[in-house]
Amino acid sequence: MGPLGPLGAEAEPEATLPEPTAPAPPVKELASRTRTTQSSSISSPPRTRQQPPPSLPVEQASKPTFSIIVGDPHTVGNAANSHTVYTVITTTTSRAYNNNASAFTVTRRYRDFLWLYDRLHDNSPGIIVPPPPEKQAVGRFESQFVESRRMALERMLNKIAGHPVLQHDGDLKVFLESEAFNVDIKHKDRARDPLLAAESKGFMSSIGISSGSGGKFIEHDDWFHDRRIYLDALEAQLKALQKSTEMVVAQRRGLADTCGDLSASLHNLASVELSPSLSGPLDALGDLQLRVQELYNRQAMQDILTLGIVIDEYIRLIASISKAFTQRQKAYHAWHSAEQKLQTIKGMQDKLLRAGRTQQDRIQQMQADVSDAERRSHQARLLFEDMGRLMRGELERFEREKVEDFKSGVETFLEGAVEAQKELIELWETYLYQLDADEDGPPTAMPAGIRAEPEQKSDGQLRRENAKAQLDAENAAESGAGGEHEGEDEGSLGGTTVRDSEEIISGRASEELADEGRERREDA
Repeated sequence: MGPLGPLGAEAEPEATLPEPTAPAPPVKELASRTRTTQSSSISSPPRTRQQPPPSLPVEQASKPTFSIIVGDPHTVGNAANSHTVYTVITTTTSRAYNNNASAFTVTRRYRDFLWLYDRLHDNSPGIIVPPPPEKQAVGRFESQFVESRRMALERMLNKIAGHPVLQHDGDLKVFLESEAFNVDIKHKDRARDPLLAAESKGFMSSIGISSGSGGKFIEHDDWFHDRRIYLDALEAQLKALQKSTEMVVAQRRGLADTCGDLSASLHNLASVELSPSLSGPLDALGDLQLRVQELYNRQAMQDILTLGIVIDEYIRLIASISKAFTQRQKAYHAWHSAEQKLQTIKGMQDKLLRAGRTQQDRIQQMQADVSDAERRSHQARLLFEDMGRLMRGELERFEREKVEDFKSGVETFLEGAVEAQKELIELWETYLYQLDADEDGPPTAMPAGIRAEPEQKSDGQLRRENAKAQLDAENAAESGAGGEHEGEDEGSLGGTTVRDSEEIISGRASEELADEGRERREDA
């Protein structure tokens, strides 16, 4: 057996710690008892046992459910001591909570979530506790930051409440339902140090675990070594993905600001344009750019709340896993420290035994010290082994949840992008349809105070119109004088009159243009 004990060997199938569930009923023993009872007393009718449906196992039926909503963020306090308070609404089927009401509501601030995270880590070493979002000193009261933090805190509480071990923690119960939270945690902290020195935090201290115990830790278990390398690489890739996502969000917001500037310019241009056929489309295009600006801002916020929040959560989860690895390292150093202390006491005991009966009292005391050291060493070894098995199960659970969360986040991100593009296309199609309708419809009235001027005609057009009017008058006179010959050559006269009229008009116009040219030359 190596220095890591049974963990240094190959992992056995039962090495993974299963999730704590209710004990399964002894089915085979009950069946044998039922057959014995039926054979012994045939006259008595057999009892019908009520069993859960096959689709809902007993383990799931006995597991409590939680639904936690974090909402209504509002700022309280003065300018020097202002902070954001959140309303936490919990609905659960657990009998450990106050179930007189359908839901119970409390108010918590950000530091209360940090208190819960630290206490759960101390109470359950080796468990991967979902962490709260990071602190932010600048811009912590902005609406977008408050909303993203609210969603992160809500995901944190729901994951803690859904954990098979953390959901039974007493500190979680105090956090979710205590109405005098600050007073209760002061009493718990005051009673924790002197009385619970041998429990959770005190249990690790009682077996010699401290932050400065031991030297450099060398991992001898290949499974944990590979997982540590994988988590380091995953963290680097997630941080690169987070940076790219932030760049996309920044570009969307920059594009939204540009659309706002374009809208303002279009509105200003439409206000000075006199022609209604141009000012109307320009004004409508400015309104369209405002709606496009709202769309890009909404899409940027949606990117943060769908994909961005998942990436940020798993970067923080990897930090929580690193904290669990550190607790395991401390347990390893505590085990070896207890082993070294045990060997030292045994060496002193051997010296006393060789000294003879003269130091019988010290020999008895040394035997008691050896027994106590053996007990501490055994406890330290069991703690290290239990933490190893527990962390294996926790890391497998982390992988399963990671796949589900990223799949859901990417699907929501893509659905939002598709819907945004559809909405953008619909906006542009509606604008083009309105332009076509304005072109085909009646002319738009001129603005008030502006009078439309008639279109001015050229001199050539005026002369041709005058010549045509004179020719029409002459044709009317000739047709009245020769009315008796109308029936004989009606068809040829009509065609000749039209053709001759066109030739005469063009001829007269040419003569007048020639005369006008001669007059200009003579004047020159």
